[in-house]
Amino acid sequence: MTDYGSAIREAFSYLLSTHANVFCIGQGLWSPWYVGNTMTNLEKDFGKARVLDTPVSELATTGAALGAALAGYRPIVVHPRLDFMLLATDQIVTQAAYWSSMFGGRSGVPVTVRGIVNRGGEQGAQHSQALHAWFAHIPGLRVVMPATPQDARDLLVASVLCDDPVLYIDDRWLYDLNARLPPIVERDLRLEGASIRRSGSAVTIVGASFSAELARRAGELLAADGIDAEVIDLRIVNPIDYGTVLASIRRTRHLVVVDGGYGPCGLAAEIIAAVSCDRSGPGLAAPPARVTLPFAPAPTSAPLEKAYYPVERDVVAAARQVLGLD
Repeated sequence: MTDYGSAIREAFSYLLSTHANVFCIGQGLWSPWYVGNTMTNLEKDFGKARVLDTPVSELATTGAALGAALAGYRPIVVHPRLDFMLLATDQIVTQAAYWSSMFGGRSGVPVTVRGIVNRGGEQGAQHSQALHAWFAHIPGLRVVMPATPQDARDLLVASVLCDDPVLYIDDRWLYDLNARLPPIVERDLRLEGASIRRSGSAVTIVGASFSAELARRAGELLAADGIDAEVIDLRIVNPIDYGTVLASIRRTRHLVVVDGGYGPCGLAAEIIAAVSCDRSGPGLAAPPARVTLPFAPAPTSAPLEKAYYPVERDVVAAARQVLGLD
């Protein structure tokens, strides 16, 4: 069995072993305090010239990686806290995302930016943000959010091999998940498509990253009460696989969206809007529901955190409300 964090390390090891133009750059890459078990001893296995632990400058490390990508490398920039990645927004959004379009598709930027979501542990508002909706709003920037150990590994490999800039977001709350992983087969890897993690006919529950895992757990609780929920893991939030979601809605006609971000202008709102605008099927039989963070900064208090972050019972309650059972 391989845990989520080790699966990420397996992806790094595979890429560094098989692709000479891949290197990693960022802060704290040699420290488990920064990146957990996801990069353990990579600098010893592949050398510090390919696993570069840099001074603290998100802007500089991302800019250096962007230049390297333009020069033929496939760099992976690691930001141990997604919050601090905001200091590199110009490089990611104004430069990497738009470069190919600005030059008529003749020059790509195959850079992968890894942002780690850290939450809980009384870290407070400046260390706990999940800002995927911001970046999914940007054309030209792919955004992936793996929810399983296999996707954590395979989507990282696929991201680095992609010729487009990719934001790869992993969540520390997933690091303890375990799974048996098949060998990596590059030709089978795709940066596309949602996955149905649980089939059902009563209600569709949609999420990405840890929210998909939360939805899966809620689906099991609902099943114990005789409610057959279908759980969809988006996996990739730019571009979104709307087709899988819409096909599920035609079967269930009920929708709950779970998102680790805020409600206003967020991923949950986007999914609900897409379903509401679709005219190819019978549509929703009841108003949808979304389970998101409260629209307030994360607290620095363990008791308040328990009230702040959604849990399985909140998803179950939303599903029951949508179905008119409560």
